[in-house]
Amino acid sequence: MKTKNKLLSIITVVKNDVINIEKTIKSIIHQKNQYIEYLIIDGKSSDGTLQRINKFGNKIDKIISTKDKGIYDAMNIGIRNANGKYIGFCNSGDIIKFNSLKTIIKFLKKDIDVLFATVKRNYLGTTIIKSGYNLKRLNYNFDFATAHSTGFYIKKKFHNKIGLYDLSFKCSADYDFYLRIFKLKDLKVMSTNRDKIIGEVQSGGFSSTYSALDHLVEETKIRIKNNQNIFLIIIIFVNALIKNFVKYLKKL
Repeated sequence: MKTKNKLLSIITVVKNDVINIEKTIKSIIHQKNQYIEYLIIDGKSSDGTLQRINKFGNKIDKIISTKDKGIYDAMNIGIRNANGKYIGFCNSGDIIKFNSLKTIIKFLKKDIDVLFATVKRNYLGTTIIKSGYNLKRLNYNFDFATAHSTGFYIKKKFHNKIGLYDLSFKCSADYDFYLRIFKLKDLKVMSTNRDKIIGEVQSGGFSSTYSALDHLVEETKIRIKNNQNIFLIIIIFVNALIKNFVKYLKKL
């Protein structure tokens, strides 16, 4: 299938998620058009996931099933194999809402560098709508924008410029990438309207397999790697410890 010169590559990474992979695939192929390339990177699933993917093989531009070193390695494999001018992720279990890819394409045709799309994020027991972005907030809080899966679209050339996802970070390599990319000057960044939900991220995803402390330690290492002010890093770390301790006490 010819995939060169596409405007947008959508990448789905998956491993052993036969229950959820089909809804993700259907949410994309039912609205895929001439501007969009679709890739699935499977981590050598053993539960029937790959067989489920292959049911839709004629609607998917590239299916790669290979051993990887984790979710961010799978993302990097997807980026290396993508032909689109822009890269976006919709990981297994997540969905892109019907007709929403038309909205994404309209924004990308403006030749912007980064797009943040409005996303419905499901947590255990609650759901929130995330829209827009606040780059100043990124300096002290990684919850500064919508979501990486379904909500973040970027020109592939920036991966060529600053690199792929750092595999030394197991649960938050996307945060490291955010700090690196937004150091660049004069980026043209836009966001979709809040009243138009583009994607939906399911609860219980990859990041939930790590504890709050795991996240905090890794996020601190990311800030140190990116040469943030050490006193600010200490304040962020201590503040997060206090907040998590209070949450723990409330559960008792």
